[in-house]
Amino acid sequence: MTSRLARIRDEIIAANAGRQPVYQAEAAARIVIIGQAPGKRAQDSGVPFDDPSGVRLRDWLGVTDEQFYDPSLFAILPMDFYYPGKAASGDLPPRADFAPQWHPQILAELNDVRLTLLIGGYSQKLYLKGRLKPSLTETVRSYQDYLPEIIPLVHPSPLNFRWQGKNPWFVSEVLPVLRDAVQRALS
Repeated sequence: MTSRLARIRDEIIAANAGRQPVYQAEAAARIVIIGQAPGKRAQDSGVPFDDPSGVRLRDWLGVTDEQFYDPSLFAILPMDFYYPGKAASGDLPPRADFAPQWHPQILAELNDVRLTLLIGGYSQKLYLKGRLKPSLTETVRSYQDYLPEIIPLVHPSPLNFRWQGKNPWFVSEVLPVLRDAVQRALS
């Protein structure tokens, strides 16, 4: 980690009552994954995507655990680096002001990004702005509009089985392109 990235991490910790943030980033990272916020399990372990969603995401990407957790290959920047808490159904959303404050500082230090993966609606709304489609499904279905720099994805939660059942094109069309883009970015 560069000294600037280490200083940013220290600032995040200081701004959040000394709590350890759940993200990873090194200047050499080739792929940036921008997700929602860590779940309770990931917050407790301090490891991003340390849950069934992470297992599914690594399968979608066609990478090993070792590759995924190598910060010189993957930067993992959730929209909030802390578990937001429980809502009536699922988790609370990430804090809206968190990513705009910290992401630009971190991303400015990453000098070899070849691919950005936007997982879920929160990251897509922030990073696709005027290019966002009317729904998450339409945005993901239009993945080719964002290539080669960006691929929008649905969240890999096992709870998304209904969405995947209604959208079989995701597995047959998007995942092969995703895996190919990931391999190219890593090589």
